[in-house]
Amino acid sequence: MKYKALSALCICLLLFASSCKFQKVLKNGTADEKYEQALKLYAEKDYSRALQLFDQLIGTLRATEKAQKIAYMYAYSYYHQKDYTLASYYFKRYSNNYPNAPETEECLFMSAYCNFLNSPEYSLDQSITQEAIKDLQLFTNTYPNSKRVSECNDLMDQLRFKLELKDYKMAKLYYRMDDYAASIQAFGSILKEFPDTPHREEILFLIFKSYHKYAKESIDSKKKDRHSKALISYNEFVSQFPESEFLKEATDLKERSKKELDALYLKDQKLLNSEKFKESTK
Repeated sequence: MKYKALSALCICLLLFASSCKFQKVLKNGTADEKYEQALKLYAEKDYSRALQLFDQLIGTLRATEKAQKIAYMYAYSYYHQKDYTLASYYFKRYSNNYPNAPETEECLFMSAYCNFLNSPEYSLDQSITQEAIKDLQLFTNTYPNSKRVSECNDLMDQLRFKLELKDYKMAKLYYRMDDYAASIQAFGSILKEFPDTPHREEILFLIFKSYHKYAKESIDSKKKDRHSKALISYNEFVSQFPESEFLKEATDLKERSKKELDALYLKDQKLLNSEKFKESTK
């Protein structure tokens, strides 16, 4: 027990001495002393205290060889502290300020990767996700032969899936709320934006079903057009998924739309014949 207590006391004394030395350098140290202490703290993964010294050195050592090294470590210090917003900013600034440096490619990638890590769950605002895709695409365009291009493509696929999932859930919400006009538009947008979506079969079926329901709830003057669009969307669905699990339900609904459409045409024909008859008796 005495040995453990003595060891703990020694550790406390060492930490206290280290803290005192850091505070002394931070407040009264020369630029060189702060630089050496910052490198030491960075190597020890004490990024919080290293950043305090880097903050003081950035202005002092501007336009020197050391400034470039500080800028690189500055960005990584925020990265290791999981402050991905600031890390992304400083990685990109490094790549802009030192376009010919050996680390420029790495920093441009890391800027995009930090935005990837910052991307929230699909149900939240996806502005950061869009920004991450934009930055990853910028990297692949700037360094098309980089070994990181494959990783960038994988990351972009993950982000696009998140955007697709958000749109898919929103379109389904419109459908459940019986807002069929909105659901048709939302589902259609998904097919245009994400043509390889794994939900394609269900989406085509729900577009058809939305048109069918939309037509049934419409006034007579709108029903003919919407039932016609329902039949068109049914044909598109069946042509792409002739053995779909939704086929039986879709076929039943198609027959209903067809009957209602035939009835509307018959009604229009009777009205037309009646008007012609009135004209002929004048």
